[in-house]
Amino acid sequence: QVQLVESGGGLVQPGGSLRLSCAASGSIFSINTMGWYRQDPGKERELVADISSGGSTNYADSVKGRFTISRDGAKNTVYLQMNSLKPEDTAVYYCNAKIRTHKLMPATGLPYWGQGTQVTVSS
Repeated sequence: QVQLVESGGGLVQPGGSLRLSCAASGSIFSINTMGWYRQDPGKERELVADISSGGSTNYADSVKGRFTISRDGAKNTVYLQMNSLKPEDTAVYYCNAKIRTHKLMPATGLPYWGQGTQVTVSS
């Protein structure tokens, strides 16, 4: 079994900062890409940022220059530092990781999701 546990969400004023963390645990052979998605009620889940096992990053245009994704391979953890937050960043943020649970699996791994953490940006 694999679990992704997120933390760090909350309420923050516009212009403020939050740091999200997501730790993967369980029967893990290797982790490929890790990332963060977000979803507003009534909208589709969208990619915020992701990071490959080699450290290459990818950001949604709406967060470039404000958010930074990073990962700690030794801890199987991915982080999202969110600065200059705006009300439109309000959403439930979900962690995603593509994980191989044994060496015979395809190199890309299978997607696993965290339970989501609420981020609310409001004055």
